[in-house]
Amino acid sequence: MKIAFVGKGGSGKTTLSSLFIRHLAARGTRVVAVDADINQHLGAALGLSEEESAALPAMGAHLPLIKDYLRGANPRITSAETMIKTTPPGEGSRLLRLGEDNPVYTACARNVPLDGGPVRLMATGPFTESDLGVACYHSKTGAVELFLNHLVDGREEFVVVDMTAGSDSFASGMFTRFDMTFLVAEPTRKGISVYRQYKEYARDFGVPLKVVGNKVHSDDDLEFLHEAVGDDLLVAVGHSEWVRAMEKGRGRPFAELEGSNSRALETLYETADAVYPQRDWERYMRQMVHFHLRNAESWGNTRTGVDLAAQVDPSFVLREEAAPQPV
Repeated sequence: MKIAFVGKGGSGKTTLSSLFIRHLAARGTRVVAVDADINQHLGAALGLSEEESAALPAMGAHLPLIKDYLRGANPRITSAETMIKTTPPGEGSRLLRLGEDNPVYTACARNVPLDGGPVRLMATGPFTESDLGVACYHSKTGAVELFLNHLVDGREEFVVVDMTAGSDSFASGMFTRFDMTFLVAEPTRKGISVYRQYKEYARDFGVPLKVVGNKVHSDDDLEFLHEAVGDDLLVAVGHSEWVRAMEKGRGRPFAELEGSNSRALETLYETADAVYPQRDWERYMRQMVHFHLRNAESWGNTRTGVDLAAQVDPSFVLREEAAPQPV
């Protein structure tokens, strides 16, 4: 299952995504965590020191390696240089699985020990001074989009992505890559503004969306969220002494998380798992191709000098029972 956590800056989406990752790890579920935010804080939220977080390899810096590995023996992709962030897989492409070892994980992932077992953590990499004036952050998140496009994941396998704040993910088709999107919203007008944007954009693409109320301290806060988002409100999370201790560097066993918050995380898991039977790989591929063709026409063909529409393999559908990897 592919899960996104979105919300405005400061909403607490990184905290909530890290708690969900911990909850999955405690269940013994296989997890790959991806920090796709321009402000890279997921590693710290999972308990890494500042030095360990800073040492995480940047997916954006390994984009040539990622492209070259994923294109495999696909005859429709003539070189790694002609791949863009939306390039879909086809016959001969190398696909990714959560539990395997491969050059992409070797270069871009690091194991983070958590209660219940380690999870793989990947990060786009921060926006650096050298990027100013010559690059946009979407060039870095393109590595994440390619990763998701080529990923074969099944039940009890989770990729959890801490997305960039606001509605920036709509700059590409990445918002359609997820089985479930959890939007973290505070009980304020600003807090629900991103929800309204997401709801509008996602409506035409059948993107499942649920709201997680955060920093909910009173019945009035809860009523405000109910009035604003209606049935999309899934759970509400209040103050957590466990989280506060973690933010102070005084980590405690995850089993000591407050019962109400543990139940909220289990609700997130159950909600995500419930959409598994509704997975439609053919629609997933159609949406992937749709955004690839749009990007190809708007800038990709000019950038690469080739007709990127030719990369689309009309007979290929990504599925859980995908063929073995090419050597």
